[in-house]
Amino acid sequence: MSKIGRRPIAFGDVKVSLVGSEVHYTGKMNSGVYVLPEWMEITLNDKTIAIKPGQSVPGASRLWGMHRALMANALIGADKGFEKQIRIVGLGFKAVKTAKGLQFSLGFSHKIDFEVPAGLTIEIDKTGQLLSCKSTDKNLLGLVCSKIRLLRAPEPYKGTGVQYANETIFRKVGKTK
Repeated sequence: MSKIGRRPIAFGDVKVSLVGSEVHYTGKMNSGVYVLPEWMEITLNDKTIAIKPGQSVPGASRLWGMHRALMANALIGADKGFEKQIRIVGLGFKAVKTAKGLQFSLGFSHKIDFEVPAGLTIEIDKTGQLLSCKSTDKNLLGLVCSKIRLLRAPEPYKGTGVQYANETIFRKVGKTK
């Protein structure tokens, strides 16, 4: 039994309509359709949606919480959007906006070009070391931020590299004589 699936989804200012097993939503930032499996039961109240698994389908409760979370993320993204911040730490490490996307200087012998996908906006501060990534799609935002972080993962001795702004890097003690 899913604890997450039981909770109703509050959708605030987003306009939601049900057409069969499709949930059509329109918000101030995005609009779209979330398709649920036919065996899920959907009930729409004034400002909440409740999802229940079908009784006759085996294994339905396993997917119940996942579909609830994905639909909640789609509705929150349509209303408010999502944001993650990435911090670049290191002497001479920075990011610069280009026509195609971003260009990173991360201490390698070459610069790294990174293409920003559609549906995602990235703002860089004047130092080039703090990136604010914004999107209405939480999955796309997390995927792009993790790809940027993998360009130069933070190392544990000096703490340099690309990291999330709220991430804590556990430092190791260096060699002693």
